Amino acid sequence: MSTPAAEQPLSLSRYPETLAVVRLPAGAEIPTWAESSSVFSITATATETSLVCAGRSVPKKARHEKPLTAFAVDGTLDLTVPGILVRLLNPLADDDINVFVISTFDTDWILVPTAAADRAEEAWRRSGHTVAPAVPV
Repeated sequence: MSTPAAEQPLSLSRYPETLAVVRLPAGAEIPTWAESSSVFSITATATETSLVCAGRSVPKKARHEKPLTAFAVDGTLDLTVPGILVRLLNPLADDDINVFVISTFDTDWILVPTAAADRAEEAWRRSGHTVAPAVPV
């Protein structure tokens, strides 16, 4: 009997760049210092603009959190399969590792404090998932 897709172990890739999450005012233009990296995301709402970018050029005066390490779920995820993020976030919550999550059409990205990245890998491995260094595209 095969394991349902919602229960199969997942494979993640760990990206080497140091990232930052930056809070900008609502409607803000993207600053010139914002550099793209393995993941570059802009999320705008009526109350704020959040930016995920390379951490190296973020000014100290900007409201931000860094350093962060990104992990991406490998492959294209089926949007109809429930519980994928829960399966990945529960082991981190159990180890008191905070996260910042970004979902794209194809996959999910989980950003953790760089100081906790190795612990995150171990938590996922204990849960049956695999983690490997990202392969440059």
